[in-house]
Amino acid sequence: MTADLSFLGGVLHREAASDTSMPSLAEIGLNAFMPYLLNRIAATWNAELAVELRKFDLTTPQMRVLAVLGINSGLTINELSILAVTEQSTMSRTLDALEVRGLVRRRPRANDMRVREVEITEQGRRSFDSFWPVMFNRYEEMFRGISEDEYTQCIATLHKVLRNIRRSNGNDAV
Repeated sequence: MTADLSFLGGVLHREAASDTSMPSLAEIGLNAFMPYLLNRIAATWNAELAVELRKFDLTTPQMRVLAVLGINSGLTINELSILAVTEQSTMSRTLDALEVRGLVRRRPRANDMRVREVEITEQGRRSFDSFWPVMFNRYEEMFRGISEDEYTQCIATLHKVLRNIRRSNGNDAV
């Protein structure tokens, strides 16, 4: 099955120069290699936010937990790890710290006492709400000069990529 990757300027659909039709990374180029660009964007975003988060006595994983739970409280640690893009071992330590500060609480699930759900507290909501303006300002800066149509298309494309990755990993959940 050959995908249409003509957006790469023909790099993937060129005449084979040798016994392989696979382009080299040099032929694609780092600035056209999406995983590289996504990592670079995420690393820059995280580094800049981390500086601001210190002023609020939060770490990046803690901010992600509060952001996710602020939208969808009552998640399991596994669900939260996926949505907060954090390793499960880091998530456990993060939740311990947030729980000590009264920003989240863990409780058994009503219909299955073996499952623990994490929910945000009012204090946790206030903590995230105090940081949200800083985060939103960075978000606006990131998309300066990008039209609504370009933004919408970018989001739609990234969702397609995420679906493709999930399918190839056999994971259509979350």
